[in-house]
Amino acid sequence: MYSIRHPKRSWFGLGTIAKIKDEAAFLGARNALFFTDKGVRGAGVADMALAPLEEAGVEVTIYDECPPEPAIADLERAFDEFKNGAFDLVVGVGGGSSMDMAKSIGALLGNDGAPRDYLGIELVPKPGVSTILAPTTSGTGAEATPNAIFSVPEEQVKLAIVSTHVIPFAAIVDPNLTLSAPPKVTSAAGVDAFTHCLETYVARNATPLSEMYSLEGMKLIARSLRRVCDDGSDIEARTDMALGSYYGGVALAGAGAGAIHALAYPLGSRFHIPHGVSNSLMFSHVMKENHAAAPEKFARIARILGESTDGMSDAEAAALSVGAVEKLCRDCGVPTRLGEVDIPAHAIPELAEAAFKLERLLSCNPKELTLEDIERIYRAAA
Repeated sequence: MYSIRHPKRSWFGLGTIAKIKDEAAFLGARNALFFTDKGVRGAGVADMALAPLEEAGVEVTIYDECPPEPAIADLERAFDEFKNGAFDLVVGVGGGSSMDMAKSIGALLGNDGAPRDYLGIELVPKPGVSTILAPTTSGTGAEATPNAIFSVPEEQVKLAIVSTHVIPFAAIVDPNLTLSAPPKVTSAAGVDAFTHCLETYVARNATPLSEMYSLEGMKLIARSLRRVCDDGSDIEARTDMALGSYYGGVALAGAGAGAIHALAYPLGSRFHIPHGVSNSLMFSHVMKENHAAAPEKFARIARILGESTDGMSDAEAAALSVGAVEKLCRDCGVPTRLGEVDIPAHAIPELAEAAFKLERLLSCNPKELTLEDIERIYRAAA
């Protein structure tokens, strides 16, 4: 028995951001709270969503203070500012951070608790204010997930609000919105999207439903990530990446991430490494530990990444997936070693302790990892 969760309605394709007008009208929205960041707003991308909302007669309050890697305190400040507002729609246009802020506020506005009350799994009691999310990067898949991630500095870790009530009412995935994403953001986000598809495919919780999204997402990203890193104006590659990222988000909702994310989160919370880069730092090193636990699946991953596996056993082919991912990351210009981002070796024991506490993620990993395993992986990545 298995299920999968996704937005009630998803729009995909060039120009679909105009559909935000129809979605707002369907919901009867009159007063929207709009989350974005200054970069997206300054590039004029937010205007692509604001204009049709205004055409629909929706009054919009804009919050453009979303930080790149939000802490729980950032969510608390935004909630304090808007908790008494009479909003009937929350919109998020941006990367994963803006979307996580938007869907969390949407949930909070319909419930009585404070933000920290809902850090955990299915702690949000009831639906909140309807949300519409539109990504401007192809990475987190946050437009389709039940997760909103926030760092908790006092615990030196990232924690999540995980709830079916956090999934947006509508996701609008318009590749045009990603055209202005800078090269470094494009590459790190793209690796993040591939991580989602790969981890959900090999997860213990994977099902035929989630695997369908995971596999197709990997195929789309494998054929287009290098292209979009070379030429950000390649709209065909941007379209593949946007759809692959969305598929990764849906797969996350069905299967969950694993040890790559578990080991990446402490890097972001302690050293403020962007999430996509944190994943790239751990990607191949965790795969090296995992591939023997699911050789048939990792062998298929190797073939998706273009490795020739003719005449090989699944175990032999699976081992090739590690180098293939390492090469993908290198070709896209993202780091794969902790030393490249100046993370000192003396921090590894604390990082391992923090990662080991992330049972929500580690429980999905294809191989059970001990604290000693995790520390060894960090040292291999140094």
